[in-house]
Amino acid sequence: MQWTKKRLNNLFFFLGLIAVVAMIFTFDVSFKELWQHLCRAGYWMIPIVGVWFFVYGINALSWRQVIRGNCKDADKVSFWRIFKLTITGYALNYATPVGGLGGEPYRIMELSRDVDKQEATSSVILYAMMHIFAHFWLWFTSIFIWLGLVAYGDPDVTLENGIDIILGIIFVFCLIAFYLFSRGYRKGLVVKTIRLIGKIPGLKGWSQRFQEKHAEALQNVDRQIAALHQQDKKAFYSSFLLEYLSRIVQSLEIMFMLLLFGINCGGGMEGYILTFLHSILILAFTSLFANLIGFLPLQLGVQEGGFTLSIAALGLSAAIGIFVSIICRVREIIWIAIGLLLMKKE
Repeated sequence: MQWTKKRLNNLFFFLGLIAVVAMIFTFDVSFKELWQHLCRAGYWMIPIVGVWFFVYGINALSWRQVIRGNCKDADKVSFWRIFKLTITGYALNYATPVGGLGGEPYRIMELSRDVDKQEATSSVILYAMMHIFAHFWLWFTSIFIWLGLVAYGDPDVTLENGIDIILGIIFVFCLIAFYLFSRGYRKGLVVKTIRLIGKIPGLKGWSQRFQEKHAEALQNVDRQIAALHQQDKKAFYSSFLLEYLSRIVQSLEIMFMLLLFGINCGGGMEGYILTFLHSILILAFTSLFANLIGFLPLQLGVQEGGFTLSIAALGLSAAIGIFVSIICRVREIIWIAIGLLLMKKE
C-alpha cells in the first residue's frame, strides 16, 4: 500500500511538472515581452505572490473546520499538514480540466494516512463543495457591489450595454446553484453523482459496477456530508465564511496591479476603497468566466480573456487586462512550483 501511494505521489508530481512546462510555453506573449512585464511589476511581485500565502492559509483554516466537524481523529492532523496539502492540492488543480479537480484525489490519498478513508473522502468532497459554494456567493454579492457602485455614482460602473441583463442572468444562475447546494448538503451527493456519470455513453456499466461494489461506503460518505450541515452548523458556517474571506483577500492581488498602473480612483481612503471594490468585481467576473469554460486544461486563454473582459467592463484598457493575466499566470507557476516541492517533502 505504501509503495502504491508513493507511485501515485510521483504520478501527481509529474502531472504538476508537465503543467508548469506547458504554462511556461503557452504564454500569449514572447519571452522578451514577458520579461518586460515582470520588470514593470518589479517589487510589486513580492506582495502579489505573497498575498497567496494568506489566501492558502485561510483556505487551510476553512478545510480544518470541515475536518474537525467530520473526522473522529481530527486532532491527529496538524494545521501545517493541512496547509501543505492545501497548497499541493491547488497546485495540481491547475494541471487538470473540469474546473481543476486533480488535487482532490491527491488530498484524499494523503489525508487517509491520518484519518479513516471514508472520513477523508467526505472531508475533501465537503471542502471542494465549500470552495465552489463560496465562489457562487462571491458572484452573487458582486451583483450588489456593482449596483451599490452605480447608486453611489461611480463613473466606471454602469448598467448600460447589456450589463443589467448579464447581472440578471448571474442572479438567477446563483439562486439555482444555491438550491442545488442546499439539497446536496442535506442529503449528500456522491451516490447521485455516480449515477449521473452512468448516463454518459460508455460509462453506464462502470457506474453500476462501482455502485454495487462500494454501495455501503458511498452511502456512508453521503451521510457524513449531510451530518456536518445538520449537526455541526458552527463548523459548517465558519468554514464557509473563511472560504468566502479567502476570495476577498485574493482580490488584493488585482488591487496591487491596478495601483502599479496608478489606478486608485482618485486616491485617498475613498479612492482605495473604490479600487478594492473594483478588484473584487474583476476577480468575481473573471472567475465566473473561467469556471463556465473550466473544461479546458490549465484554463489556457480562458483566464486571460476573462481578465480582459472584466477590466474592459470597468472602462480600463485591454493592455491592463493582458498585464494582469500574465502576472497572475507567473504567480500560478511560482505557487505550483512551491506545491510540487512540498509534495516531495511528504
